[in-house]
Amino acid sequence: MPIPSIIAIDGPAASGKSTLAETLAAQLGYLYFDTGVMYRAVTLAALRHFVPVENEEAVSELAEEIEIDVHSPTIKDGRKNDIMLDGEDVTWQIIQPEVEANVSIAASYRRVRKEMTDQQRRIGNRGRVVMVGRDIGTVVFPNADLKIYLDASCNERARRRYEERRARGEDVKFDDVIAGMQKRDQIDSSREIAPLRAAADAIVIQTDGLGIDAIVQQVLQVIGI
Repeated sequence: MPIPSIIAIDGPAASGKSTLAETLAAQLGYLYFDTGVMYRAVTLAALRHFVPVENEEAVSELAEEIEIDVHSPTIKDGRKNDIMLDGEDVTWQIIQPEVEANVSIAASYRRVRKEMTDQQRRIGNRGRVVMVGRDIGTVVFPNADLKIYLDASCNERARRRYEERRARGEDVKFDDVIAGMQKRDQIDSSREIAPLRAAADAIVIQTDGLGIDAIVQQVLQVIGI
C-alpha cells in the first residue's frame, strides 16, 4: 500500500499505542500526535479555572473557548511534543496526577468531545501524522489511510503503567493502579459518545508478551516497508 498520510492508532490505556505511534512517526518523519493530550489540556484548564470537572455544562463551555495545538518538540527535555493551551506551553502540566484522575470524566462529555474532535481534525488534516487515541479510527478520522487497534489484558496494562510510574519515582501501589485502570476502561468503553472500540476495518494487534519492535514490524509489513 502507499505510505499513508494519516495513520490512526486506537486502544485502551497502556496497550502500547503511544509507543507504537511515536516509533512509527520517528521512522516516517511524521508528527506524533497523542490526541489524549487534548482532553488533558481541557482538564487542566478546568482545574486552573476552578471549574468542577463534574459540571458538564461549565467544562463544555470552557472547552469551546480554548485553543489547543500540538507540534513536534522544540525543547530537548524529554517531551514528545509541544502541547500548547491558548499559546502557553503546558506539556508537563497536563501529566500531573490531578489531571490523570479527572481526564476520563471531562472526556466523556458530548460537547467536549465534539470540540476536541474538530481541533484534532484541524491538526490531523495537515497530513503526515500518526494519531493515537481511543476514537481516531471510529470518529475523528473514519477514513484514515491506515487504522490500527492495539489491545492487551488489564493485568498486563496495569503492570506497564505501574512500572512507568515507579520509574518516575512515584510511590504507588499496584492494586491502586489496576483499580484505576479498570475504572478508566469502564468509563471509556461504556460512555454514550464515541465509546472505545476497534473500527470495523482496523487491524487488531494483541500486545501481551510482545515487545515494541515486534509490534512495529507487524505494522511496517502492512505498510509495505
